[in-house]
Amino acid sequence: MHKPRLMDVDAASFDTLPCCGIKSASHPGRQEKRCWLQANARFGLRAKMLLAPDGLPAGYIEYLPGEFAWRGVEAGGFMFIHCVWIFSKQHQRKGFGGVMVEACLDDARKAGMRGSAVMVRDGPWLADRRLFLARGFEPVDTAPPDYQLLVRKFSNGGGNPLFKTGWDRKLGQYGQGLTIIRSSQCPHIAKFADEIAETAEHEYQIKPTVIHLESWSDAQNAPTPYAIFALIHNGRLLADHQISRTRFRNIMNQ
Repeated sequence: MHKPRLMDVDAASFDTLPCCGIKSASHPGRQEKRCWLQANARFGLRAKMLLAPDGLPAGYIEYLPGEFAWRGVEAGGFMFIHCVWIFSKQHQRKGFGGVMVEACLDDARKAGMRGSAVMVRDGPWLADRRLFLARGFEPVDTAPPDYQLLVRKFSNGGGNPLFKTGWDRKLGQYGQGLTIIRSSQCPHIAKFADEIAETAEHEYQIKPTVIHLESWSDAQNAPTPYAIFALIHNGRLLADHQISRTRFRNIMNQ
């Protein structure tokens, strides 16, 4: 019986694969993600697609040295996992997530790193913490409202990765009006951000300020731990992860 296998997602293979579950070449985030992968490869970014035994794309994992993580963390010396997920129900509960996490741990060992770290939460867009706890990861830090930083260390020495701090201060830098903070790290953000901007302008007569994070440094200094997307209205955080047009309307109508 064939086993699942991992293949690198790079410039050579990108156009032949679904992008984080996105198959349409016309999706606004697909080309953005392609450019983002190329730009961050020089920082040690690794993106891998898991192919199921039937040959179908079944999962995706992305990680890089923690110094260059696109999250609000301080994780130098650890391989930091941005995301890991299984595309469809037919491929869930088959151990594929574990295969991808173990590949990250192997790469971290080969690179002489101290371990691997990942951010989890109860809400959407981040992997289930049980995947990591089952592989020896342990919680080492928390950030509001419900984020946890998990780490798998290869030895007991040295300190742990940490969340950045000063969230309220960073949020206070955004004044009146609607601000959309976005990045190309997740290709799904492009569609959500564009729809929210359009809805804000046409339905609420609010022209948003759109801030596009251009680097890992920008992301690490964003006003939320998730970093790569935020919606701020008059200095108040409305959403710290990508949301739909419908969800945006519901928030504004409240």
